[in-house]
Amino acid sequence: MTKPIPQPGIMDIALYQGGQSHVAGVAEVIKLSSNENPFGPSPKAIEAARESATTLHRYPSTDHASLRAAISRRHGLDAERIICGVGSDEVLQFVAQAYTGPGDEIIYTEHGFSMYPIIARMAGATPVIVPERDRQVDVDHILAAVTDKTRIVFVTNPGNPTSTMISDTELERLAGGLPGNCLMVLDGAYAEFVDGFDGGAGLVDQFPNVIMTRTFSKVYGLGGMRVGWGYAAQEIIDVLNRVRQPFNLSLTALAAAEAAVQDEEYLQFCQSENVRLRVWLSAELAKIGVLSDPSCTNFILARFVDRAEAEACDDYLKTQGLIVRRVAGYNLPNALRITVGDEGACGRVVAAITAFKGGAA
Repeated sequence: MTKPIPQPGIMDIALYQGGQSHVAGVAEVIKLSSNENPFGPSPKAIEAARESATTLHRYPSTDHASLRAAISRRHGLDAERIICGVGSDEVLQFVAQAYTGPGDEIIYTEHGFSMYPIIARMAGATPVIVPERDRQVDVDHILAAVTDKTRIVFVTNPGNPTSTMISDTELERLAGGLPGNCLMVLDGAYAEFVDGFDGGAGLVDQFPNVIMTRTFSKVYGLGGMRVGWGYAAQEIIDVLNRVRQPFNLSLTALAAAEAAVQDEEYLQFCQSENVRLRVWLSAELAKIGVLSDPSCTNFILARFVDRAEAEACDDYLKTQGLIVRRVAGYNLPNALRITVGDEGACGRVVAAITAFKGGAA
């Protein structure tokens, strides 16, 4: 008997694993595995979501004009060159779907976001992984991997799960070194955590083959709404809109995101608290020998002696009701990614890892 056969490459996709939310036998846990905003979304975003409930029988706008205008005002960008998606993941998927196919290659770096190879295979393209240098994207390694089949280079900046970032100068060197038919996609999910960083908007205006993406899931605390956006040359946005479904974002998601991006006071509160607690968390862990690179995000990558110690620490943290993220799947087996929580959560993490290290000694 014959049966349906999926397209080549589909069965090579490893299922994405999100951050763990529960621990068997532990009733109350603090989730520090998905880089969520511990303070939640703006109260104005919550109110906008509530108000939207009265019109849920209506279809949302197909052009997202109001949200795009709000993003435009916030970042000083051309609203016509903004596209919105179900999280920035969907925008990345649009790019791969529209510009790659069988026989094409998509480059990403060894510690890059694990959705990149999935997105490549969804489009029928071949993912190509290149090394980083000391947990940082290396431009020379990327350029050396470019072939006449390369159509997209994905760069996470700041990096996830590394928390590091590369300079504007290096990004400009990378963009300038790529052939014109190869897109450079700057994934800026954590861009808001870097003071004064434009996420690559300047490079988009400088190079016609550069795309930047952002999300409302991190600093804006709207992970449950799934809203992201991208900014590129008008010609690219026109292409991407042809593969975007007209009602991809719900009315409630659009309303919440628009209110969130306009609440600059709440954004600044979340940013400043993240910086304060991130510095404290990394410094306290360094005192007990758990080092991390200077973080440009809302998490730290805590490094242990080896994989065994990292996994043992993770197991111990779970017994204390603390869920962090193992990152062996990102080629970082001796590390744990720890979201910067609120003050109480950060204090509990330090106390628990201190107890673990004391016991290990």
